[in-house]
Amino acid sequence: MSDKRNHFIALVDGSIYSESVCDHAAWFALRADASVSVIHLISRRSQDNGASNLSGSIGLGARTALLSELAELDGKRAKLAQQRGRAILTDAQERLDEAGITDIVTRLRHGEVVETVQEMEADADLILIGKRGEGQAVDSAQLGSHLERAIRATAKPVLVASRAFHEPKRFLLAFDGGSSALKAIDFIAARPHYADLECHLVSAGQSDTTRQRQLEGAAAVLRQAGFTVVADHVDGTPEQVLAREVEERSVDLVVMGAYGHSRIRNFIIGSTTTEMIRSCKLPILLFR
Repeated sequence: MSDKRNHFIALVDGSIYSESVCDHAAWFALRADASVSVIHLISRRSQDNGASNLSGSIGLGARTALLSELAELDGKRAKLAQQRGRAILTDAQERLDEAGITDIVTRLRHGEVVETVQEMEADADLILIGKRGEGQAVDSAQLGSHLERAIRATAKPVLVASRAFHEPKRFLLAFDGGSSALKAIDFIAARPHYADLECHLVSAGQSDTTRQRQLEGAAAVLRQAGFTVVADHVDGTPEQVLAREVEERSVDLVVMGAYGHSRIRNFIIGSTTTEMIRSCKLPILLFR
């Protein structure tokens, strides 16, 4: 491993998931002795693009006055958005500080999630984000509008925080022998500060000699790094197997590769990643 200190990025938006993002960031960062950058974004997209429509059918003088009022209102909204953003960041910093994190940076930025992740990922070892944004109900079946694009846009691990934080004791790693799963194995094996977590290494689908050998090899790598590993192959589709095994094994964290197929294939037959994020009530650590 490099001697470079670990650095995590936590994205908060003031939703119910923001507290969970901070709690997960604190737990992972304390073990890794990592610094944490907390980011709140103010979208550049206008909240109301209909000003011209509102004034299009009235006289010139009235239209000018209305546009002036709308511009003043936009200015007030921008000021309130900045004040609210600073308050969100202050709350996040206090929560992390209370958890014992000493190296915290807060940043209020104008921009979108995807471009921010791409701009800041170079120095990040882990990116943390909530499953749903402020505008969505906590029991909504829909994911945050930027979540999938953000996960696809970065090569760094992304932890999708669940609604509430529970200290992890054991985790399930979905292993398919692919490059993303191998990346997850390497990432975890290189971090012995998580070695007290019991690892359940699960392979789903049709088994063969190659897959079994890969599974045994992955388990050996983790055991050599100090992890207690239970490795099993389970027949069935990945979606069904993972949902069932997560429940039956009482794990607290899911680790898996993300979006291993094209967008077109995912659109036609669905995505295991999206379905797991949508339905699983646990935090999910994703690797691309």
